[in-house]
Amino acid sequence: MKEYNVLQYGAKGDGRANDAFAIQHAIDDCAKNGGGRVVLQSGKVFYSDSVKLRKNVDLHIQKGATLKATSNIDGYIRPNKLINDPKTALIGNPVTGKPSFVFIYAYDAEGAMISGEGTIDANGHAFVQRKDRYYVTGEFYPRPTVIYFEKSDHITFKDFTVIDAPFWTLHPAGCNDVLIDKIRILNDLDVANSDGIDPDHCSNVRITGCHIECADDCICLKTTKGNSEYGACENIIIDSCTLVSTSAAIKIGTEGVGDFRNINVSNCIISRSNRGLSIQIRDGGSVENVSYSNIMIETRRFCPDWWGTAEPIVITTFNRDENTKSGKISNIRFFNISAKGENGVLIHGNADNLIENVTFENCSVTLTKTSKWPCGVYDLRPCLEWGVEKLDNSAFFIRYAKDITIMKTKTAWGELCESYKFALDAENVENLELVRFEGEAADSGLDSIRLNNIRIVR
Repeated sequence: MKEYNVLQYGAKGDGRANDAFAIQHAIDDCAKNGGGRVVLQSGKVFYSDSVKLRKNVDLHIQKGATLKATSNIDGYIRPNKLINDPKTALIGNPVTGKPSFVFIYAYDAEGAMISGEGTIDANGHAFVQRKDRYYVTGEFYPRPTVIYFEKSDHITFKDFTVIDAPFWTLHPAGCNDVLIDKIRILNDLDVANSDGIDPDHCSNVRITGCHIECADDCICLKTTKGNSEYGACENIIIDSCTLVSTSAAIKIGTEGVGDFRNINVSNCIISRSNRGLSIQIRDGGSVENVSYSNIMIETRRFCPDWWGTAEPIVITTFNRDENTKSGKISNIRFFNISAKGENGVLIHGNADNLIENVTFENCSVTLTKTSKWPCGVYDLRPCLEWGVEKLDNSAFFIRYAKDITIMKTKTAWGELCESYKFALDAENVENLELVRFEGEAADSGLDSIRLNNIRIVR
């Protein structure tokens, strides 16, 4: 493989001079010659405006090298091509379009790659300000995405580390055949929206062996409105990852105008997280054929600024607004899941949209109070009619569902909270089957199971 040394193109690597022109020149030459490797050398800090990666180019950051993003927002590529001043035009805007600012950008870059054991420093604290001791946000929104690849097939992200993202870290959109292997994402746990990996309308994705710590979701599958010209998010493998999140460690949604299907999550450890596994459907896309297996989950509640109240598993479908009917959720399987935290499993559909065909097998759920924040709540945001609801916590809390099976599964209690109640609390469920289900109420004076408007099979 032919290598292109950015120092030979004029890069200084001193952490002060802007090396974007030299890096981009090396990338462009590499692409013109059919591809190869652009190398950022060890022991150097390459301070840079945005760069655009191209077809069959491997941006290789050697161990001991750092690619550091500029603090000047005018140096960022803008896929949205905003006409107005971005610092005013973006205030309060939802995440509905393509990224407004991108540090490393690729479009139609088949075979592109980022590799090496070096570091990408996203310089996120140049774009944020503190709201309170638990929460940091920015003066404009959305803030820069670190890596955004669009409509680029057969792409690879391997071995490198990203630190200090101001917004989403790695966002492939409309891509087929995506390999994300052994990368580290180390973001501060108080920087809002600093998601780890967000595959968006992507297919045939493998995320393996990664370690991610971030505020908001570690791995979040999306089908955003801004990229709705692409297909479903499908054929996804997530395996052997360790995750810490102030929102959900692994989530499907909430941005979901397209479908999600054929997703396999296995052999992961989730710790110190606000939520574990989450499926949150608020738009028209549906979810089907999802398997979770061999996963350990530990949850704690962060401050109320973050979505979630320490639920280890969440499956919800609600209409986002009066003009949106949420999609269906069906055929979801949990096998060999161990969950311990401040809240229990939450499954909540609605009267005209039941969650269907969910199975728990060989699972354990233990509730134990560990944080200073109040219990007795479930977080159903975002949606039209619900919010953070004051409800007693149970190991399983199920509303508006159909064909639910819980087998060879146990529940238990640790440090008690006054709002802890039942092993199972279910209402408006059709065909609830319990097979070798074991659990007691938190209070010996209560029945272990509370049922209302249930058709149950034992």
